[in-house]
Amino acid sequence: MTTAIRQAPHHRTLTCYTDYKCRLPECVQRYNNWQRNRLRARADGTWQPFIDATPTREHLLKLYEAGLTPHRVSVLTGIDWNTIRLYTRAAPKQGRGMIRQTTPEIQAKILAIRGEQPALPGRVDPTGTRRRIQALVATGWPLRELGPHIGIKPDNVRRILKRGNTVYGTTAQATLNAYETLRRSHPRKHGVSEIGIARALRHASHQKWAPPKYWDRHPGCIDDPHFEPMYRLTRREIVAQDANWIMTTVGLNRETAAARLGVSKAYIDHAFRDHPQYAVEATA
Repeated sequence: MTTAIRQAPHHRTLTCYTDYKCRLPECVQRYNNWQRNRLRARADGTWQPFIDATPTREHLLKLYEAGLTPHRVSVLTGIDWNTIRLYTRAAPKQGRGMIRQTTPEIQAKILAIRGEQPALPGRVDPTGTRRRIQALVATGWPLRELGPHIGIKPDNVRRILKRGNTVYGTTAQATLNAYETLRRSHPRKHGVSEIGIARALRHASHQKWAPPKYWDRHPGCIDDPHFEPMYRLTRREIVAQDANWIMTTVGLNRETAAARLGVSKAYIDHAFRDHPQYAVEATA
């Protein structure tokens, strides 16, 4: 029986070497450098031993109450997300207990997070957050690649688009920050593959998601839940939407709805035929 080797989530810290048995040359070098510096500091008497992690844990819990996520803390501190999570709870399935001791350096980074987060509202309307994510996909960013830039798990990016009447204020702000940064940066420069870019563009095109340039032409509308984007909609589809609204809300039949919209009844018939998702049967 063989044992599957877990893949490191990234190769920026020592955990890929110590926890995931990564042996990439750059990761081995990073670990060797750390060991060399540790031994030198011990010889010089400047080595800082581990300290109680309780203040770190308590501060993290306060940040979570304010709306931050472990992923957001990871982005702000540069500390691996899995490590951040272990300060407040164990991971039995991975055979890892809750962290009880930490280094002064890590504690200082976590305790330094303050200020902006508590000032943000706990929950906000998700419209602007969703539209910004969709706009980035329309420029070639795959959904799974946006999570690290926003500071949330990749799966949560998809959840934001699919469900929920609100999002955390911190998530909305982090998405806005990522949007302003990434909209002017090609995904290829961040290591996104050509296949991933092509898939993102196809998906956005199929969903008719508006890119940043569209929202630039409608200042202030990206956060407005009452603004209905008409990106890439044909006149016939717009008429089908409007006729649907008039017939279901006001209770008019197709002929009267057509007169209200300034088109013929036949035009609405054709619009409903081409866009059956909006079709409404004629009232009695």
